[in-house]
Parts: sequence; structure tokens; C-alpha cells
Amino acid sequence: MQTVNPLVTYGLFAAWVLHDAEEVAFGPRWIRENLPALRKRFPDAPERVWRALEAVDEREFAVAVGAMATIVGAAAVAGARTGGRSGFYQGALSGFGLHGLVHLAQAAAFRGYTPGSVTSPLVVVPFALWARGRLRRAGVLRPTRPRDVLTGLALAAGATVASHAVARSITRTPGF
Repeated sequence: MQTVNPLVTYGLFAAWVLHDAEEVAFGPRWIRENLPALRKRFPDAPERVWRALEAVDEREFAVAVGAMATIVGAAAVAGARTGGRSGFYQGALSGFGLHGLVHLAQAAAFRGYTPGSVTSPLVVVPFALWARGRLRRAGVLRPTRPRDVLTGLALAAGATVASHAVARSITRTPGF
């Protein structure tokens, strides 16, 4: 059994930072500029989705990314402390890789650039595959079942929703 290099565990946070830098740089502006086209292309989407997207500004988005940094950072530390064995770390790693595939699917559905779609094939997916390979070689990777894939996606989505809820509560003025 090999030991797990800290790049495998702390690298999750580094890869996430690179990816989210793209999202911070382009996310809110891209949403504002493309919301009319998105509404037209996806007319069956619930109105609450459009209202939520319209409400996100640069400040809230940046705070949400900061909240997510806490989650991803904690997962990376848990992975480092356990030699990659932490279920929290492995789940976050899987969720990170899967969310990169979601970004690629979004870009395909939009038929163009969407925030996160550049770093997903260059950083997110390759890092997740590389790290999982290192964990496998070290003999610490837990088997992945279909249920784990769904759980990873659900946790990534839940962490995103929670991060935005925290950001909204911090950035919104009471009474507005």
C-alpha cells in the first residue's frame, strides 16, 4: 500500500480555487447578459429559478464562493489528516469531478460558453480522475456505487444552495 501525497488531498482545494476563480470572474455578468436567451431556450423552467438567478449579484456570488471554500477546504484537510481515507474528502472529490461534468453538460445545453466550462475539462475532471487514481493505487479509495454518484451530486448541489443561502443572509440588508 502506498501513502497518499498531500497534493492528492490539498490539491482538491487548489483545483477548486482555480475553477472557482473562473466562476467568480464571469458568473454574475454572464448570467445577467444571458438570462433572456436562457429564458427563451428553456421556457419550461420554473419562474423561481429565473428569479433566483436574477437576484445574484457579484457581492453575493463572491461571499457564496467564500462559504464554499470553507466546505472544500475542510474536506481537503480531512483527506490529508486521514491519508485520503476520509469519506467526507472522497465524497467532496467525487462531487467536484461530477460537478465538472455538469458544467460541460450546461455548456452543451446552452451551445456555448458557460462559467466553469473552461476549467472543467482542463482542471476539474482531470484532477478528480488523477486523485481518484492515486487513492486507488494507495488502496484507500472506497468503491463507487451508482448511489454514491447520486449522493455526490446531491451533496454538491446542497453545498451550493447552502453557500448561496449563507451569502444572501450576509449580503442582503434587512427589510429589503
